[in-house]
Amino acid sequence: MLLVLCVDLDDDLGRKTGLDTPVVGREAVESAAVALATADPEDSDVNVLFQGIHEYDGLEEDPEVDEEVAVAAVTGTQGGDVKANRAIGEEIDRVLAGLSTGENVSAIVITDGAQDESVLPIVRSRVPIDSVRRVVVRQAQDLESMYYTMKQVLADPETRGTILVPLGILLLIYPFVTIASLFDVPGAVVLGVISALLGLYTLFRGLGLEDAVDDTANRIREVLYEGRVTLITYVAAAALLVVGGFRGYALFEIVRATVADPTPPIVLAALVHGAVQWFAAAGVTSSLGQVTDEYLSDRFKWRYLNAPFYVVAIAVVLYVVSGFFLPPDAAGVQSFTMTQLAIGLTVGTLLGVFSTLAFAIAESRFPTAADATKG
Repeated sequence: MLLVLCVDLDDDLGRKTGLDTPVVGREAVESAAVALATADPEDSDVNVLFQGIHEYDGLEEDPEVDEEVAVAAVTGTQGGDVKANRAIGEEIDRVLAGLSTGENVSAIVITDGAQDESVLPIVRSRVPIDSVRRVVVRQAQDLESMYYTMKQVLADPETRGTILVPLGILLLIYPFVTIASLFDVPGAVVLGVISALLGLYTLFRGLGLEDAVDDTANRIREVLYEGRVTLITYVAAAALLVVGGFRGYALFEIVRATVADPTPPIVLAALVHGAVQWFAAAGVTSSLGQVTDEYLSDRFKWRYLNAPFYVVAIAVVLYVVSGFFLPPDAAGVQSFTMTQLAIGLTVGTLLGVFSTLAFAIAESRFPTAADATKG
């Protein structure tokens, strides 16, 4: 059995004529087509219904077609495609149930464009499809297909952002230049700024940085919601790093004024000597914040306490080594002799070794919650 199936995805037939759907039978479909043409002569679904009748009549008159032929019109709903597709599927089920035939049924689907053809998988899941006929006005052969394609492209958030944002920036060039001319701002400056913005946006999209930005924003949001101590300690550590950088540069300027032609080792020693205390404070602050969060999350291990001691040990070593190379007469410089250098290196090394041993012993004798869970 052949079923000529006229598809109206957005239910123009039911909304504009008030008819109940599905409509089954030649006379019923013809009456529905006339009613829809009377209600809205410009509706393209009118052509679909009349094309369905035409296909039905042609199959009925074809001597080579020895199967029974039926024609029906099914409609979806106005709105989302998923809801409309489900409505189409329900009406097809009702049509097939009403045919009451033991023969295998195959369908010839009549649509008015690409939008209605989105229901083809729904039809195919219920009945085999022999062919699909698209009915459009000859003077506008692909107009509806182009419209539907553009609508689908612009409905996608990612595609919309990729296409519309650069287009919007380009369209703003002329009004920006016009406004800038009122304030005596050269147009080249405006064009340069807009070009830079467009270039940055293109690089941002091309390199896929939006995912990295979204992940960073989500992590920051999680940190704020969870109340992590590291948020505060990291901010304080960043401030200490900035101060340390300025202190190192200030000491370098003092040393450069004292030494006529400072060598690269002297320059490096001055920068390190002025900044290492602040950098060490930043390291201790951030590591203590991390240790606190691990403890509050029941993931604390004794070995985590090595971090602040390691930072202090490294800072002691760098401080005495840099002070050893700097001239003692420079203001703000703590100079060290060879004996003091040896003592400083020994103290830094022993501090790191003893902290490692102490917390290893503590970890073996006083297991934490994280160790117990792992065991």
